[in-house]
Amino acid sequence: MHSHLLPGIDDGCKTLHNSVELVKQFADLGYKKMILTPHVMNDFYPNTPEIIMDKLDKLKDIIQSLGIKIELEAAAEYYLDEFFMEKLEKEEKLLSFGAKKYVLFETSFLNASPYTDQAIFMMQSLGYTPILAHPERSVYLFYAQRTLRQFTDTGVLFQIDTNSLGGYYSGHSKKIAQWLVDEKMVDFLGSDCHHENHFNLTKNLQRKSSYYKKALQLDLLNNTLLN
Repeated sequence: MHSHLLPGIDDGCKTLHNSVELVKQFADLGYKKMILTPHVMNDFYPNTPEIIMDKLDKLKDIIQSLGIKIELEAAAEYYLDEFFMEKLEKEEKLLSFGAKKYVLFETSFLNASPYTDQAIFMMQSLGYTPILAHPERSVYLFYAQRTLRQFTDTGVLFQIDTNSLGGYYSGHSKKIAQWLVDEKMVDFLGSDCHHENHFNLTKNLQRKSSYYKKALQLDLLNNTLLN
């Protein structure tokens, strides 16, 4: 429920060929469904629902024509800034997924956003369920277990990147990801796959990471997204 495999619209797959190859590999690995979530970040990736859904339709057509057995949907990974706040204030329709209208959002990796509390409240007021993407990778949360608990107390769900459990991003990210697993504070696992290297690391985790296996024993919400 978190990957960047739509071609040419963010820092993920660059070509349709790349997208098809990676989707096929996920299908071969046993994935039944993928929710593709390109960045929506005004200064760098000003994607709109129309842009995202057009790319999804093109990718789905090719996947179907090749007989690849996997279901594809799309939403977005919204960057929490003033432009996202404008969308909330104008009550623009956000790209969500699942029956509970999950909205995936991210913050700066370095600093807490001054909009966080207000954005969470507004998303919930509009009927969305906010999911914070990869909190284990945010430096400002490395030593902030109390803040992480406060997030969950306000109804925010957590999605961690599977490759964080293998130490791909940093030792600190790995430590926080493992702590979240231990504390049963992980709601979703996501590959956050951008390219072939990410896929290969995800594949290897299934064989090598005890914490990946431990995470799979949690009461995760991923399977609730299957139709």
